[in-house]
Amino acid sequence: MEFTINSPIDMHLHLREGAMLECVTPLTAQHFSAAIIMPNLVPPVDNLERLLQYRKEIEAAQGDDVFDPLMMLFFRQYSEAELKAAREHIFGIKLYPAGATTNSEAGVKALDEVESTFALMEQMGIPLMIHGETHGFVMDREKEFLPVYAKLAEKFPKLKITMEHITTRDAVELLDRYENLYATVTLHHLVITLNDVAGGLLNPHLFCKPIAKRPEDREALLQAALAAHPKLMFGSDSAPHPISKKECCGCAAGLFTAPVCLPTLVELFEQHDVLDNLQAFVSGNAQRIHNFTAPSKLVKLEKIGLQMPARYGDVVPYRAGESLPWAVTQIS
Repeated sequence: MEFTINSPIDMHLHLREGAMLECVTPLTAQHFSAAIIMPNLVPPVDNLERLLQYRKEIEAAQGDDVFDPLMMLFFRQYSEAELKAAREHIFGIKLYPAGATTNSEAGVKALDEVESTFALMEQMGIPLMIHGETHGFVMDREKEFLPVYAKLAEKFPKLKITMEHITTRDAVELLDRYENLYATVTLHHLVITLNDVAGGLLNPHLFCKPIAKRPEDREALLQAALAAHPKLMFGSDSAPHPISKKECCGCAAGLFTAPVCLPTLVELFEQHDVLDNLQAFVSGNAQRIHNFTAPSKLVKLEKIGLQMPARYGDVVPYRAGESLPWAVTQIS
């Protein structure tokens, strides 16, 4: 049995810098034709010079694979001149509430103080991607942030807003209420719940932010993805950390899913007999929503089995050591 995906796109990816970037970039560039690159580095990617240099580093690491790194600026107050200079080089701008996740300390503390930048983005057609969490109780942080999405969608109706890596049934329901509101969802939030993370012995390699939620939340996300909801896009949020940062006190948040995204998605969609919907979820929706064309790449997968390694360099991947039914066998 085989299945081919045309130009798969990862709409939310972390590549880090230095040796880590060199290790993980080829694992996405081989399978995907494009990916949105997160800007929460230290220091953040919040100016054009740093963004262009970062893109060069990614291009050097990806080798000869057909792959387009779609670059993002880290949200801050930007002037009109800054945004005009950056517009042709960026896909959008990523907003982090200060301290909400990894390397987000330089994020936004008060949204009402940065509305002039939202207005400029709306005028210039620059998409806004948001890590939507408050600092409340960890299971409620996304739900508490949903009124913020609603407020922004109403106040800036022509601003294209993406709720990043949604994890709750409430977020799925919000998608249909505002024309300019979209969302990404990860692979792992379609599969795991909090019980997988902490129901028995703590599994640090499944710890992520936003944290995995309840079974009914996972089910809502899964049904939306399987149906290829027209406003939902695949974004892996693959977030590599060295073993020393995962298997320790103060475990870093993030799953490294890049090597298994496509084999696991095909497995998941096949199990539910909706393989025909995978193309839209992993590519078509994103290109239509954002009106862009990804580089041409055909990725063929076959049901021949894949043995996942225990690690890539110093990073433990999702499903490490498992035998997967599907494997990528040809890329053209």
